[in-house]
Amino acid sequence: MDYLLTGGIVLTLAGVALLLACVWLAVRAKRSGLPDDRMKAALQRVVALNLGALALSALGLMAVVIALILG
Repeated sequence: MDYLLTGGIVLTLAGVALLLACVWLAVRAKRSGLPDDRMKAALQRVVALNLGALALSALGLMAVVIALILG
């Protein structure tokens, strides 16, 4: 169970790091002063990355909870 717990913690921290990167990318895009169409495209890429990071973090948290229940 230690491997499941450690893997879950790593996945969760990676997801949180990607979420922070999404915030940084969104703020950088907002401050860049791009035209509306390019701004929309940049933020759509950030949203896609954000959803992936959220899924990664959720999978990690599920692994941690399962490891705690079984251990």
